[in-house]
Amino acid sequence: MQRREFTRNSLIAGVSFLSLARSGHLLGEDVPTSASQPYKLGREVPTKFYDGKTCWCHPRAGIVPGVGVNGAPRVVMTMNTLDVNGSDVFKAVYALHTDDLGKTWTKPAAQDPLKPRTEVHDGQERPVALSDCWPTWHAASKTLLGTGHDVVYTPDWKVKDPRPRSTTYSTYDPQSDTWTPWTRMKIEGEQFKNSGPGCVQRFDEEDGSILLPFYYKPTGKNSRVSVAKCKFDGKDLKFQEHGNELSIDDKTRGLHEPSITRFGGEYFLTLRNDKQGFVARSKDGLQYGPIQPWKFDDGSDLGNYNTQQHWVTHSDAMYLVYTRKGANNDHVFRHRAPLFMGQVDPKTLQVIRATEQVLVPERGARLGNFGVTQVSPSETWVTVAEWMQTWGPNHIMAVDNKYGSDGSVWVARIRWNEANKAFRA
Repeated sequence: MQRREFTRNSLIAGVSFLSLARSGHLLGEDVPTSASQPYKLGREVPTKFYDGKTCWCHPRAGIVPGVGVNGAPRVVMTMNTLDVNGSDVFKAVYALHTDDLGKTWTKPAAQDPLKPRTEVHDGQERPVALSDCWPTWHAASKTLLGTGHDVVYTPDWKVKDPRPRSTTYSTYDPQSDTWTPWTRMKIEGEQFKNSGPGCVQRFDEEDGSILLPFYYKPTGKNSRVSVAKCKFDGKDLKFQEHGNELSIDDKTRGLHEPSITRFGGEYFLTLRNDKQGFVARSKDGLQYGPIQPWKFDDGSDLGNYNTQQHWVTHSDAMYLVYTRKGANNDHVFRHRAPLFMGQVDPKTLQVIRATEQVLVPERGARLGNFGVTQVSPSETWVTVAEWMQTWGPNHIMAVDNKYGSDGSVWVARIRWNEANKAFRA
């Protein structure tokens, strides 16, 4: 194993740490699966890092078809650094990639075009960071497009509401292995001054239109969700329209972190809520029916709460990836580990309990912030980092890693028995 020190200065404050990384696998294993499962599962750890102060978070990947070895795609993973002594403090974006389907990986490198900036907000110079990014291949323009949102911090790097928040995006150039400086997409409307698609899984239509779910917080109200239809020409992302408003009127903070997929000619939206996850159905991807809580097919609650869920979609079936209670995981913050996947019945919108599979094991750290990547017709990857932070009684502190967590970035490789005809490159 090779040990390397990365020392990078953000715009406002320095980040210095040791990263354990190498070209190749830190860990690789095949995982036993039921003979009835239509896939095989493998796990790998291309990099890891934790020094008691900083760890990786939000590792999500996108592909650039044909750029890799022998016509393989390049898989590009972006991830934030997380300051475990703060609350959602992201000071840098790093990236790594593989050209040989995970046999070797480059070392994580800081992306200067994606670094924090200083801007004036409310008469103060404040740091603004890019976070919660999700790179996805846009087939119509042949471009790897990353979408996310920005975080406007106080001068001492604290998150404080109310604050502006925007939809951000950047594109990747495989020739130079660089990202363009992040920019903002404009959405008109007073209610959208605090809005963005952080941690959001989008869906690209065959004509190139992008269905981008986002969440927003009108002044004095719970957060709400809608889906934006956007136009992208390979360079500029432009808002066109948005669908109906999804909301919940209770004592929670509302709805957050929606993700969309299409299966069987319908669209499905999964949503985060403080008490439980929800799902909704649409015919056109913009207008959704009533939300319903996630349940197993025996009628019991799924047990997911205050944490995102995302989709793994195959042409033959759709699956939900999630965390939940009831898995001998009471010691994990918000029960955010292990990471599960289960097949969804598209008629009832329930998770079929008998299909539930652990994608990434629980080792004490939370796994709630993850991504899904269609790599090829034969493989889908789920990427997640061990978030080395938990809440103490009166303060934030590092996670107790007696269960084995060490800041690993996991790649769960789902290898389909039958080709995924929903894959588009």
